[in-house]
Amino acid sequence: MSIVELRQYTLRPGARETLIELFEREFVTGQQSAGITVGGRFRDLDDPDRFVWVRAFPDMTHRRRSLEAFYTGPVWRKHRDAANATMIDSNDVLLLRGPGFTVEPGAREVVATVCHAPDAASFEAYAARHLGPAHALHRTEHAENDYPLLPVRTGEDVRVWFGPAQPPPWPARRLRLEPVAAIRAGAGLGRA
Repeated sequence: MSIVELRQYTLRPGARETLIELFEREFVTGQQSAGITVGGRFRDLDDPDRFVWVRAFPDMTHRRRSLEAFYTGPVWRKHRDAANATMIDSNDVLLLRGPGFTVEPGAREVVATVCHAPDAASFEAYAARHLGPAHALHRTEHAENDYPLLPVRTGEDVRVWFGPAQPPPWPARRLRLEPVAAIRAGAGLGRA
């Protein structure tokens, strides 16, 4: 299992495509060069000013080292002002433990669910009935955020999964997401 960040950015009105273009052109390979696994990147289908993405690290030590390398490195230094100019808020981040998530080729929509289950036993019973390995189940990672320059949400215990499933009986947020790569491929620009 990896350490995974589910990052949800609120962007300035009309700035999403600007960030996506910059992200795909510079930040995917820039982060990969720093040892970060960049997973799915998405447009939120219910909010035109949200960008959602996933990245993963082998463990917390690698996370800290990789983030330090990327955010002090030349790619971020060169493009950070342009990226930050698109954003209102980039602090809606869940630190999770799980398999990460990469979009299947050709997928046009992905559903992600963020669930606040009351206790582990109740959730395990729900998961046994409704979730399989293909749902890429993640749980809150309760380790201290050792890279405080990038805040994460704390004080929550959530489960996150990808793919359609019976709605859970507890508070949950369902994200309908459009993979960035699907649009790029459809536009003749190739897969990201």
